[in-house]
Amino acid sequence: MGLLRRERVEWKTPDQVRLMRGAGLVVADALAAVRDAVAPGVSTRDLDAVAERVIRSAGAVPSFLGYQGFPASLCVSVNEQVVHGIPGERLLADGDLVSVDCGAVLEGWHGDAAFSTVVDGAGGAVDPEDVALVEATEAAMWAGLAALARAERLGEVGAAVEDSLGGRYGVVEGYVGHGIGTAMHQPPEVLNHRSRERGPRVRPGLCVAVEPMVVRGAAETDVLADDWTVVTTDGSRAAHWESTVAVVDGGVWVLTAHDGGAAGLARHGLVPTPLA
Repeated sequence: MGLLRRERVEWKTPDQVRLMRGAGLVVADALAAVRDAVAPGVSTRDLDAVAERVIRSAGAVPSFLGYQGFPASLCVSVNEQVVHGIPGERLLADGDLVSVDCGAVLEGWHGDAAFSTVVDGAGGAVDPEDVALVEATEAAMWAGLAALARAERLGEVGAAVEDSLGGRYGVVEGYVGHGIGTAMHQPPEVLNHRSRERGPRVRPGLCVAVEPMVVRGAAETDVLADDWTVVTTDGSRAAHWESTVAVVDGGVWVLTAHDGGAAGLARHGLVPTPLA
């Protein structure tokens, strides 16, 4: 939701990381409930209501609602919509590719995560190429998270994301991951591609959201008249995955994953390192 100015990184203490874990679990619970609700005939506004109920029942507040005027608790982006889709009356259909982005703030600390899925109503409308895109984008996110666990500089995350995709898809460059903590969006930017900018040094206390946005066609995008919804210029379908992660002594802890990132990091020979 916008580019970040060059400002100082907010380094977190272990106690602050623990508080962020609370917000991350609220987001994880909300996204799990939304995923269960995705089906043909369900409106994107229905999904928004599901997430808001989970967030508020946990004593948290939706991060997105009212952020720079955004009117909902979720971003729900369908098919050619990359990010920032506004929930409304649109009904999901069999074969739609849906990306859901969610944020919550608990005790002053933010969590932010997203997933993509293909609506499978057993009607035979699912395109295997869309499923492959979703899987490749998720894999790229985990490649970036694993790189962070070993990185000296933050720029290694974007290189790992790009390498994971192997040139098979377009990587949207105008929208990036970000630092997170007492605000939803903070420095530093987390790119999804290689850059000559090496980024800040990686050390314990760094908390960021890693979020590749990947498309089947060209990576050029436009913004619709609502001033929020980002779409692919060529109409190709897009996927978006995101996790909030903390760098801690000895590795990383994925704050928005119920298992701390165990399943995803295992693909890269890593285990999460939660704080005691």
